[in-house]
Amino acid sequence: MSSLYVHVPFCPTLCPYCDFHVVRRGPGWVEAYLKRLQEEAEELYQAHPQPLQTLYLGGGTPSFLRDRELVALFQALPWKWQPGAEVTLEANPGTLNQERLRLLRDLGVNRLSLGVQSFQDGVLRFLGRAHGRKGALRAVEMALEGGFRVSLDLILGLPMQEVEKDLKEATRLGVGHVSAYTLQVEKGTPFALLGLKEDPEREAWAMEKAEAILEEAGLRRYEVSNFARPGEEARHNLVYWRAGFWLALGPGATGQYPGQDLNAYAFRRTHPPLPRWLSGEPPKEEAISPLEHAKESLMLGLRLKEGVDVEALERRTGLSLWPGLEAAIQELVQEGHLQVEGFRLIPTRQGLFLLHQTVLRLWQALEG
Repeated sequence: MSSLYVHVPFCPTLCPYCDFHVVRRGPGWVEAYLKRLQEEAEELYQAHPQPLQTLYLGGGTPSFLRDRELVALFQALPWKWQPGAEVTLEANPGTLNQERLRLLRDLGVNRLSLGVQSFQDGVLRFLGRAHGRKGALRAVEMALEGGFRVSLDLILGLPMQEVEKDLKEATRLGVGHVSAYTLQVEKGTPFALLGLKEDPEREAWAMEKAEAILEEAGLRRYEVSNFARPGEEARHNLVYWRAGFWLALGPGATGQYPGQDLNAYAFRRTHPPLPRWLSGEPPKEEAISPLEHAKESLMLGLRLKEGVDVEALERRTGLSLWPGLEAAIQELVQEGHLQVEGFRLIPTRQGLFLLHQTVLRLWQALEG
């Protein structure tokens, strides 16, 4: 338990594609949030006081907080950090300037996840972003000059977007990490209510372009949607993809904790939305059985180029998994979706593009 996620729900704008738990600032809400966060952090620290290897502040837009609020946020966290810990803060370009970046460095932040989404003004207007091309470029340049590890978020495959132009702009800037996603029209979002549809063919083409352009520039695809230079991988997110354990604070945040008996490998605790969280409502708790953990490990681990070690998964869960999976694995190998090294399943390039079908077949084999 050496990773912590902190959810900061406040945002300057509510983007039409976003389905995360986000709110605008309301009178007294940030002050109440910080007070409740400190109380929750002290309680969690008593149970899990280990120094942190990774801290991730997400949202929302954590960089939307004012300077004194950011200081109070970090002061509310009683944990110490291990040497070389990764401390990531999500930020929007319009919320950064040189003074703010100096403050973040002083607070211990060493990695910024920048929600750029595109470097094209028309695309940014379509996405409802508050920044433009110039603001995005300036924010990236300032962050790199300030000594931060920088990850860019890009949304690809949009109808009016010049995909190659955005990808080449990211490589020209010299960032160490790019998260390249396609637009997901989630139920209940403004885009969904407008009837906006996804374009699977264009999105597949856009991800092929991402792989070609980013890898040529030295950013290796290590996860379905994530590309990094060697050593620049998102260590906190790897905890999720490797189906590990992590602590969580804040409204809407989800953490995963070790199980307490043989029937529950883990417990997932999801905090309520802001108003109920402020009132002290406890998180919803869900037990994860060893078999459910095995299924989740396959689903998440096969997003990674490193794949999944089934033998290690058997040791963790106490289950005999390989005999039930073997026939399906052999079929997937013959079809070119998987490679096998010992007991490690590794997705091929084709397997990454057809990940959903691959995982479903493995799940069916486990449930067989």
